[in-house]
Amino acid sequence: MSPSHSSLDTQLVFTPGEAFKAVDSQESGHERSGAQVVQFPHLTNNTPASPGPSPKRTLLDGEDEEPAIPTSFERSASPTSALHRNRGAQYEKVGEEGICKMHKFSLYETASRYYLVGGDIMDRKYRILKIDRTAESGDLSIAEDDIVYTKKEMNQLLNAVDDGNKSTGGLKLKCSTWGLLGFIRFTGAYYMLLITKRSQVAMIGGHYIYQIDGTELVSLTTPTSTRFKMDRNPEEARFVSILKNLDLSRSFYFSYSYDITHTLQHNVSREREALRQRSSGSTQKQHNEMFIWNHYLLEPAAEVFKNTYDWCLPIVHGFIDQATLSIYGRTVYITIIARRSRFFAGARFLKRGANDLVCDYTGGKLAWNLPRSQGYVANDVETEQIVSEMLTTSFHAPGPRLYANPNYTSYVQHRGSIPLYWTQDSAGVTPKPDIELNLVDPFYGAAALHFDNLFERYGAPVYVLNLVKARERTPRESILLKEYTNAIDYLNQFLPEASKIVYRAWDMSRASKSRDQDVIGTLESLAEEVLTTTSFFHNGDDLNGNMKMQNGIARTNCIDCLDRTNAAQFVIGKLALGHQLHALGIISETFIEYDTDAVNLFTHMYHDHGDTIAIQYGGSHLVNTMETYRKINQWTSHSRDMVESFKRYYNNSFLDGQRQEAYNLFLGNYIFAQGQPMLWDLSTDYYLHHADPRAWSAKQRRSYIQWFTPEFLVRREMPNAVQPQGFLSDKPLGFFDDYWLEYYRPLAVSSFLKIFSFRMNSTLRYVPFKSTQGGKYDLSPFRVRTGNEHETSEKSRPRKGVTILDPQGEKQTTIIRTAPNSDGAMSKSKALPDWLQSQLNEVTTAKQSILKDSGLEVRGISKDSASMPERTKSPKDKSAIAQWTLNQFVVNSLNPSVTESEADEYGRYINHPLNLPLVVSTGTPPSPSLEFLGYINSVSPEAISNLHSTEEDIADYAEFLEVGDDPLTVTDADTPKKRYKAYRQWLKGKSLFKQQRVDV
Repeated sequence: MSPSHSSLDTQLVFTPGEAFKAVDSQESGHERSGAQVVQFPHLTNNTPASPGPSPKRTLLDGEDEEPAIPTSFERSASPTSALHRNRGAQYEKVGEEGICKMHKFSLYETASRYYLVGGDIMDRKYRILKIDRTAESGDLSIAEDDIVYTKKEMNQLLNAVDDGNKSTGGLKLKCSTWGLLGFIRFTGAYYMLLITKRSQVAMIGGHYIYQIDGTELVSLTTPTSTRFKMDRNPEEARFVSILKNLDLSRSFYFSYSYDITHTLQHNVSREREALRQRSSGSTQKQHNEMFIWNHYLLEPAAEVFKNTYDWCLPIVHGFIDQATLSIYGRTVYITIIARRSRFFAGARFLKRGANDLVCDYTGGKLAWNLPRSQGYVANDVETEQIVSEMLTTSFHAPGPRLYANPNYTSYVQHRGSIPLYWTQDSAGVTPKPDIELNLVDPFYGAAALHFDNLFERYGAPVYVLNLVKARERTPRESILLKEYTNAIDYLNQFLPEASKIVYRAWDMSRASKSRDQDVIGTLESLAEEVLTTTSFFHNGDDLNGNMKMQNGIARTNCIDCLDRTNAAQFVIGKLALGHQLHALGIISETFIEYDTDAVNLFTHMYHDHGDTIAIQYGGSHLVNTMETYRKINQWTSHSRDMVESFKRYYNNSFLDGQRQEAYNLFLGNYIFAQGQPMLWDLSTDYYLHHADPRAWSAKQRRSYIQWFTPEFLVRREMPNAVQPQGFLSDKPLGFFDDYWLEYYRPLAVSSFLKIFSFRMNSTLRYVPFKSTQGGKYDLSPFRVRTGNEHETSEKSRPRKGVTILDPQGEKQTTIIRTAPNSDGAMSKSKALPDWLQSQLNEVTTAKQSILKDSGLEVRGISKDSASMPERTKSPKDKSAIAQWTLNQFVVNSLNPSVTESEADEYGRYINHPLNLPLVVSTGTPPSPSLEFLGYINSVSPEAISNLHSTEEDIADYAEFLEVGDDPLTVTDADTPKKRYKAYRQWLKGKSLFKQQRVDV
């Protein structure tokens, strides 16, 4: 521990030569010499006496608290008198007061070097990294300075570097960045990959999670170097082009302070165990290398950095989303994190089943837990849903009891291809290639390795939900069903009874096409069995007695692990959501009904989750969504499913090869070597993902009976929450979990509109607030929305709308529409779900019958327009009147009504005298009604005398009376008869009825 110092005002004086030495002394090891080590004053939370940073600009509404593009380090000219170091001071070294977590970087360049300056979130601590641009081909020369500088000291250092390089152009700003992803090399010099743009997507325990929105690949060469120019090295240019096919701005995520490569349960358990062993877990984080997608880029950094994660950020690929559930003032965060494995990663038809790649990595400086087994499967995705009540932000309970906050719960699921050696040949044009079992293994080695890896990651038991087809005309999926079932049966006979694999096979595709099977009901029954088997994680301590641990995992698969798998995982996740809310004390039961705000919000999140996973693996969105399996909106859902099927077929046939090359290059599956074929010359990448049999055939094989590791089957328990002991007892909370500065951002001026928690999607945004003014709307997110409960007083309010006039001059009918914008154009409504659209549907003040012709449509008729003269409301012609819009047709169909004239006519009809005498003579009855007199006077005696029949009429009548033996059969002889005139027209393709065209 370094001694404390009195103030921050100590003047730092040093010569320009010593400034260079601060950066260039990495090899000489100035701190290892016998000379006295200079130490700078420690930083405190007190406001420094020296001038602080300039005020930040006011951000626009809708932006994050920090801009998406980082700002550079603010340099200023330093006076010459300041270039003399105080010999009595000492350096502050990294590691003495914890790692200096850098949140933004500025890259400067000179003629021969790059200087990467990193600063913390408060702009108080800075570090610097020197990168040589003149190193030999294939060498990475980086000097890391472990001194932590203040802003004033860093400014003086950069000015000294600038002065020393004036003859070659000085020090210039190259770019600003949010983080360093690592280094990569193809055929010549190294490249540095930087994050240039980011956006906030989630917040867990006060730690933000960001999505990468922009990157930049910087070549570590000098501008005058001709050895590595693209135009002189076409292979290098092609490798760079292939790498750019991998869009790092889509679905790649990182965090500065939260380990997103592990589950919440693992992170909390690890920190508690570190406290129990009297060590600081914050300095010993071990990331799960299975989900670190820039693992290959971090390998060169691990050889030159003392701590790789001081400078580089691990990134995960998958999906992250967060939304707010508002329950009468109580706020609950729902977070979905999907992590895609980097092992055996690739496109749909190119990566199927399991691989047999052996991992022998044991060295290096990266503190990663490398699985000792293999058995990696394609489309391996771990999905975690975290439900937390935000009474307090951090993971800690009052006391403080570190990492014991009982308001955090999580549940984890897994999806992955069937762990067998099988492939599909996509070389043809068929959308469903044949499935081939490439290797018949009677001991099911790939499945054994895979399930042993699941035991290591999640514990036991493993619940397998197999959704492949069981009955097919041409056996495809059913081949794998039989082989997979045999594999589970074989492996289960050696497992202990309490740890056996729970296997359930169900043909979900066939059930969804059957009218007598309830797909959702069956899935809910299976989900209840899953939750009973695995439980879920609920944080806490022994004081509340509600702590739970998830032991085991639900592994769901279909043939692609996309559509059916996502629907099944949604139902399991929905049931887990009910259990999690019940554990937090939000609801009294463990089940949430469909069509509630909470489930609808969760459905949209899972739909986005499934779409993202499907695009990454299959090239298109989900083909079958929850609407398909719930059998709602079948017309729109069916057309959408057809479009997505075609998009998936096109991507699989023509674009998957390019994506696979980018995966192989970025993940380090292919590494360029002299004399070896180029990546684009390989006919297959099979040998990049599978081991050479000659390499492992001589090694000792795993036991076919003891195929599992017994230690992985032990039930997992959460370490007890303990207070820091020993030298940790006097440490502040920020030493263990420095969430305060990142989340609350002291000294930063912001507004609610910029705070991520305020801008987060919420169930409150779906509530029609105008309908709550009468107090009739239930704001509970667990209330089933029927769509007919939003009766408000808005019907009587004058609003801009559309007026439909009756062509006969009857009373106008006003139908409320969306109010026009300021420019006069009607605002385009956002696509909303059915449950919300029914709430915001158009309101009618009077219903008009769909049997009446529509009149002229006038936009913006006011309430007083009814008093306008009728001559200004002339209707259009019949063709225009008949052109009903689809919206008008639906509104009038659902809301039938009659006009005043129709009501009067109906009244006269029901009031018609019913005691009219039977007419047996030509005499007029006494006291006849006017209507009857009008009828008898309309027929004159002359008209009656002119009634007579011709011989042709008599012949037609006689022909009509003739009935054949089979009157229902129309013969050729009957075709010329008049009675079959309409039938003859129908045979020619004409309609039997006269219909009016409807404008849709």
